[in-house]
Amino acid sequence: MTGRLPEPRETYSESMGGPGDPPEGTPEGAPGGEDEYRSVVFDESFIRAARLQEFSARERLGDHAPAVRRRAPLRRGLSRQALVLVVLIALAFGTAVYMGLRHPYETPAAGPTEPLRMSVVPLAPQAAVPGSTDVEQLYEQSPAAHFRIGAEGITMPATRRTANFSDSQVVTALATAKDYLVASALDPEVLSGATVRPARILLDPDLLDQFDQSFDHPAADGQHAPTGWLVRFDSSRAELADSRIRVHGTLQAAEHDADTLEVVADHTYVYALRPAGAGEEAAASLFTVRRELHFRFDRDDLRRHQAETVVSAVQAGPLACAEDSAGHLRPLLAGQTATAGGPAGTDPYATGGVTAVCGSLAQSAQPKV
Repeated sequence: MTGRLPEPRETYSESMGGPGDPPEGTPEGAPGGEDEYRSVVFDESFIRAARLQEFSARERLGDHAPAVRRRAPLRRGLSRQALVLVVLIALAFGTAVYMGLRHPYETPAAGPTEPLRMSVVPLAPQAAVPGSTDVEQLYEQSPAAHFRIGAEGITMPATRRTANFSDSQVVTALATAKDYLVASALDPEVLSGATVRPARILLDPDLLDQFDQSFDHPAADGQHAPTGWLVRFDSSRAELADSRIRVHGTLQAAEHDADTLEVVADHTYVYALRPAGAGEEAAASLFTVRRELHFRFDRDDLRRHQAETVVSAVQAGPLACAEDSAGHLRPLLAGQTATAGGPAGTDPYATGGVTAVCGSLAQSAQPKV
């Protein structure tokens, strides 16, 4: 008995539907077919950026393992490492600014400023004070005949660098000392007692309390005599007969130590004076002041153009020994003689004071009229 072979089933071909479609066609309602995903393009950049995730063995064996591992939520704010980095950058920036403002090799200040030590010695004339209405004749017949006029008499020496200070720093110290000499002994308003500011602004700030106390409460104690700081006359007794003051002396600079320059100024000033308010017809006379000042300059003083005055030795005449010369100089004028009597008494039992002294003005120091 001959059996009948089953008829071959139809095979699916591209003409019937498309590659990969089942013979019955795509089930209705089920996703499939190229048309549904034709708008989606997976280019090379998308594929390379795709993140591959390999599940662990425990995840693969677990019944309820999630299909995709969730990322840990991002923390808001800075992480601890970022915060530490910010702090380090801030510290580095602050250190750089600080080192830029302050030189790391800057020499510290030399130490506290010493108070000014001073002495004012009046010189009494041995005879009547010579005078004349011709001021030029007075000068020509005195030892001041060859002196220069005003600031020109304060000559600058040749300068050179020292072991620890440059040539420019030495020049600055000498120039500041000269400025103080001009302000304290040649300024007409200072000489008349009208102001003290031109000299005050050139002093180291540490000396200002002593300076101010000297003028608020003058005392012949070796530290608080205004005439130790500057030259000023009793304006009720004398005035300048000629503003062209004669000056002669020297300036010398040297190192006091590795941090300090010292300048020694030794000058003689000769003033032509006449009685206050007497007019040009009154006879004039010469008044001589010898000043030796010791200045010191640390690097801060040089930068600020200020000076530390540490020693002031003044000899002035003609003056009466019995007159108080601490606050003002009270000159003896043409035709006057020194009154009898010596300087104020000195108490050897009093502490902190200075010995009152008075000298005699040599006749050779007076003009020959």
